[in-house]
Amino acid sequence: MTQIVSNTGPLIALAGIHQFDLLQKLFGKITIPAAVRAEVLDEVTQKALNSSDWIATHTVQDSIAVQLLREELDPGESEAIVLAREVNAALLLIDERAARRKASTLALPVIGTLGILLMAKKQALIPVLKPLLNDLRHAGFHMSDELYAQILHSADERE
Repeated sequence: MTQIVSNTGPLIALAGIHQFDLLQKLFGKITIPAAVRAEVLDEVTQKALNSSDWIATHTVQDSIAVQLLREELDPGESEAIVLAREVNAALLLIDERAARRKASTLALPVIGTLGILLMAKKQALIPVLKPLLNDLRHAGFHMSDELYAQILHSADERE
């Protein structure tokens, strides 16, 4: 069974724009470490997590690896990376640049919120990407104008 591990960022971002269900449609089941569940403080994402039987919480086994990563990353990122290695995840859902870099150095395949939305568009799960990118921006998701344009171009949409 293919394992998908998620960090906090994509969960919060997708719940915030009412697209949380895309995760199940794209990946079926998702695994999160305990630190990620603990980091979810906003009510919208907590409600989405609590009502989603397709998201499982797992305890990371290698606490030493987590502590080493904690020197550079937050608890959720650290546990998500270690859990992804422990379960040999097919994909790690993570947005933060430093965490993505660290995961890539460990040969973990990564995708972020924007990649998830692009994947959903290419699989016809969402009709248009631009309004969702705008919603993300309005919700405080950081993306440069260049990245915004690049994502729209990849989705064959115009600015």
